[in-house]
Amino acid sequence: MADYGYIRVSSRDQNEDRQILALAELGISAENIFTDKQSGKDFNRPQWSALVSVIGSGDVLFVKSIDRLGRNYDEIISQWRGLIAKGVDIVVLDMPLLDTRRGRDLMGTFLSDIVLQVLSFVAENERSNIRSRQAEGIAAARMRGTRFGRQPMERPADFQAIVKRWNRGDLSASDAACELGVCRKTFKRWANLE
Repeated sequence: MADYGYIRVSSRDQNEDRQILALAELGISAENIFTDKQSGKDFNRPQWSALVSVIGSGDVLFVKSIDRLGRNYDEIISQWRGLIAKGVDIVVLDMPLLDTRRGRDLMGTFLSDIVLQVLSFVAENERSNIRSRQAEGIAAARMRGTRFGRQPMERPADFQAIVKRWNRGDLSASDAACELGVCRKTFKRWANLE
């Protein structure tokens, strides 16, 4: 029997310190803490898979909050039930009602299941809201004139003279591109717009 911890952040630049501290305070050893830096949309995560392969009957899994498990309602429920079926206890630190070590009677199991379903729904709903807010933010930025992506390159001052030399056959497209400091494809695109 061992204690394990699972940590997830959605991207590489997010900080997992808050979750690490919470698990460290419980005395969980570093080698038993599994961390993924990936979206919670599904459970196709390398460290989650590694954790599930080693955790077993009598072990306890600690997570800071239900959304750290994931943000897909059906998959959270499925993974939760799969771990319980293996004999693993699960503790969600931010939600004391989600501690399978307590209340193993019918009422405790029932309450835990209801809380799990509600919180899993909320986690998935938040993921949907995040996507919606991102789309709204992008649309608002575009309406303000914000451009996304790489800025278009400005044509050098001597562009017209080089195009004339290229049109006369004095330069190849590759040589013209080299003189302008761009790739051949960019030169051809620019020249074709003239």
